[in-house]
Amino acid sequence: MKPNNSQKISIIIPVLNEEHYIGTLLSHLNQNATASNIVEILCVDGGSRDHTQGIAKYHGAKVIKTRKGRAKQMNHGAKYAQGDILYFLHADTFPPEHFDKMILNAVENGFETGCFRMQFDTKNLFLRFFAWFSRINHSLCRGGDQSLFVTQDIFKQTTGFNEAYLIYEDTEFIRRLYKHARFKVLPNYVVTSARKYRELGLLRLQFHFAMIHLKNYLGAGPDELYRYYRKNILTGSDAIQSSISRSA
Repeated sequence: MKPNNSQKISIIIPVLNEEHYIGTLLSHLNQNATASNIVEILCVDGGSRDHTQGIAKYHGAKVIKTRKGRAKQMNHGAKYAQGDILYFLHADTFPPEHFDKMILNAVENGFETGCFRMQFDTKNLFLRFFAWFSRINHSLCRGGDQSLFVTQDIFKQTTGFNEAYLIYEDTEFIRRLYKHARFKVLPNYVVTSARKYRELGLLRLQFHFAMIHLKNYLGAGPDELYRYYRKNILTGSDAIQSSISRSA
């Protein structure tokens, strides 16, 4: 089915010191989508001290500044977005060719929110095993690295990302989306960076991600989750921007 050409997509990318990725990502987006389907690309900057903003502008993205914190940044981007569909994307995650048409087709077929399956940029069998679960259409298998599309109407109905979550914001929001709309897992793959695993070690990081998922399941709130993250995973000033749900 051909997508409804009256609907347009706003791509929202939260960034913080992403000069090594953002230019490559924006070039990739421009090369793998139909320009008429994308009304804008918004890079929502949380205070970068490198060349992220300049690179983003050079590649045609609009830069919006706000406070650091991915939930705050994505909500801020959504506030200014003009598209009918919001597509949230991490700076180190690369969507498949014609991702825009796939999203528009899904919405046209009644799926108001969804994501892609995920692969890591490595052939490591350990990470490939966990990435395999991204094909399962269940909220337990969701994470921000799979990217996320949602219509403006559903985003507003669900009040967007909960800014109390300094981590786990993607997973918390997606679980609410499952309760409000038909969620579609598209069969194609985004490719996301395994840089955090390379920095901290595969087993160590996966263990701590599993513990955070377990803590959340047992009722831990955003403050408790962040304290655990800060103690066991936080490695630098930009670590708050790192996804806590790569294991989905």
